[in-house]
Amino acid sequence: MAAVRILHLHSSFDLGDAQLRTVRLMNHFGDQAEHTVLTAVSDGFGAADMIDRRVKVSFPKDAAPALAGMPSMGRYRRLASYMKKFHLVLSYNFGAMDGVMAHTLFTRGMKLPPLIHHEDGFEQDEIDRLKWNRNWFRTIALQRSDTLVVPSKTLEQIARSVWHQPLEKIARFPNGIDTKHFNRRPQRGSFPGFQKREGEIVVGTIAGLRPMKNLPRLLRAVAAAGPNIRLAIVGEGPDRDVIISEATRLGITDRLMMPGYLRDSARYIRLFDIFALSSDSEQYPVSLVEAMTSALPIVATDVGDVRTVVARENRPFIVARTDEDAFTSAINSLAKDAALRATLGTANRILACSQYDEDTMFARYRQLYGSAMKRADFARQS
Repeated sequence: MAAVRILHLHSSFDLGDAQLRTVRLMNHFGDQAEHTVLTAVSDGFGAADMIDRRVKVSFPKDAAPALAGMPSMGRYRRLASYMKKFHLVLSYNFGAMDGVMAHTLFTRGMKLPPLIHHEDGFEQDEIDRLKWNRNWFRTIALQRSDTLVVPSKTLEQIARSVWHQPLEKIARFPNGIDTKHFNRRPQRGSFPGFQKREGEIVVGTIAGLRPMKNLPRLLRAVAAAGPNIRLAIVGEGPDRDVIISEATRLGITDRLMMPGYLRDSARYIRLFDIFALSSDSEQYPVSLVEAMTSALPIVATDVGDVRTVVARENRPFIVARTDEDAFTSAINSLAKDAALRATLGTANRILACSQYDEDTMFARYRQLYGSAMKRADFARQS
């Protein structure tokens, strides 16, 4: 079959759940699709390094209209005209909403390709309350989109009650991973400088170093839980100095390991004894599913769908976001009980392998995208 041309609209193509899922789908589609990625920022393309070399993808800058800027009919018209070159437009989160608005305004007159919008969650400024102007803008912009895709029940409810999207237009597709790939032992040298002394417990997390992840909360919990607990934070981001400063204040720099971004978490994630998620906001984090598939017990804040994603046995260790004492206690309890860690880890892996495998996710997206383009050959292809 002839390759389909897909336009992706991202606020940034730096590492994040939406970007990594996009890359995995690109790699899965292979030579059946050609991709163009527009972003609202001129830098931040960390996820591009994970695209298979055989995949045809371009990142035009000066040759494409700006995705970011002051709203205007002229800019929206230019964006809409650019969309005419493609079979399908895929937009992601609020940073791409100008593209969605351009599509809604001009799709009938210009006979534009279908647009499918994806929402994965919110940034720091919408943790406690969604912004009314963004809700209003989404409601208007999404009027003529083909489908709204969300990964979590929480976002599905917001889409219905706040953004006023009809139920038949919403598709809830949980994020999936290659569960077989995560059934492996840690590889030597996969985590530079990793240290674990006799009797120590390693609490680990994989996260962008951003305010929303609230990694100082995790530092404080590890410091309070006891001197035999080490902390591994894998990731990069603007809060690196903030995290190191907090570790210095707490006197635990000798217990903190920060190797930066490490490719392929399956190679090292089983070095952790406990996986921790300290975020102020999440919906359906991929790193959580990776940890579950790796048979790790989870300590996390009760945000988004986290409580319902983990195994039932693990739910007592999902605590209120504002209760740091409970967060510390959960880490401490698991650190002291190897048998309990093993029980929770096994339950998490069984659940993840049965419900969160990427083959199911691929099939759902392929069917959705193929149906929108009226390409039955694309929808069926495995």
